[in-house]
Amino acid sequence: MSDKKLKMGMIGGGPGSFIGAVHRISAAMDGLIELAAGAFSSSAEKSQQTGKELFLPSHRVYGSYDEMFEKEKQLPEEERIDFVAIVTPNHVHFDPAVKALKNGFHVVLDKPMTFTYSEAKELAKTIEETGMLFCLTHTYTGYPMVKEARHLIKSGVLGKIRKVYVEYPQGWLWTDLENTDYKQAKWRTDPKQSGIANCMGDIGTHAFNLAEYVSGLKTTKICADLNIVVAGRTLDDDGSVLLKYDNGASGVLMATQIATGSENNIKIRVFGEKAGLEWEQDNANTLIVRHPEAPAQIYRTGGNIPYLSSWAMENLRTPGGHPEGYLEAFANLYRNFARTLYAKRNGETPKPEWLDFPGAEDGLRGMAFVEHVVKSAKSEQKWTNFEL
Repeated sequence: MSDKKLKMGMIGGGPGSFIGAVHRISAAMDGLIELAAGAFSSSAEKSQQTGKELFLPSHRVYGSYDEMFEKEKQLPEEERIDFVAIVTPNHVHFDPAVKALKNGFHVVLDKPMTFTYSEAKELAKTIEETGMLFCLTHTYTGYPMVKEARHLIKSGVLGKIRKVYVEYPQGWLWTDLENTDYKQAKWRTDPKQSGIANCMGDIGTHAFNLAEYVSGLKTTKICADLNIVVAGRTLDDDGSVLLKYDNGASGVLMATQIATGSENNIKIRVFGEKAGLEWEQDNANTLIVRHPEAPAQIYRTGGNIPYLSSWAMENLRTPGGHPEGYLEAFANLYRNFARTLYAKRNGETPKPEWLDFPGAEDGLRGMAFVEHVVKSAKSEQKWTNFEL
């Protein structure tokens, strides 16, 4: 690998941010990455406050990301940051990501990719032109049993895929929390910060990405219904989408934030000509494969299990019987990103399993999904061609 840790700079993740802490914990989990600098808030005072809480030297805590890029570039190579993690609301994704890439810093970006689809196309172009490494944190693709499900489908165990069901029920916005001091609700329901969609941009993109990742299929058409259930909102808090895939299969996607009492049990079921499978986050260690003329097979995580593929084994962390959780799945994205970056620097070819993290195409397709969903929901024609 290397004789030094990768140095991470963080943009966002200051007071009131929950995802910033998730990124910091996950990045540090394998000892490959250390937080070295940050512009944690648009307020220089709040940024310094966060930096102090994280025991960073004050001269590596910046009042803006522009200042961070400029000053970090002036440091010796062994001291400056190697990449940035951007954990801001959607409207502050594009500008820091593009500037980071153009200044020679690799990027880990929280989803969705950008504020608008046009920004996503421009960012994807910049990633290609600079040749820098880019990771988009679609967390659920980091679970070992999700990777095993993808492998089984690619290996033909299910045969030709016929049907995909994916759902993401949340209940946290069952009431108008945005009219309280709850920062996470305020920005997500604000079109100026979230974009043209709330629910579909926030969790619908996760469901969409998971469906394409596991099935290996690409969406060709969508038909969407979006709802605003809580009075006074201007963006969707609930929706359903019908999908058509490039092999002729069909799919159903449900994403909602008003499923009262629900938490975060994202779930996927895929059915093929030979068999079907299902996985859900509430029972993340288990993957169930169902055959029409045989008992169901239950795949479980755990070290030294001979029937699991290298794609799952590469992302296992705990002994059998211990849960592989959200933070571990998140950390798998960071670890694969870090291993790929180390290999790139050493002039080596990364293992295929290390390259298995979401990138620019995932981000571009996710933003196209949001745009087409909103377009379909407003249209009387309903079925909309999915085009990039």
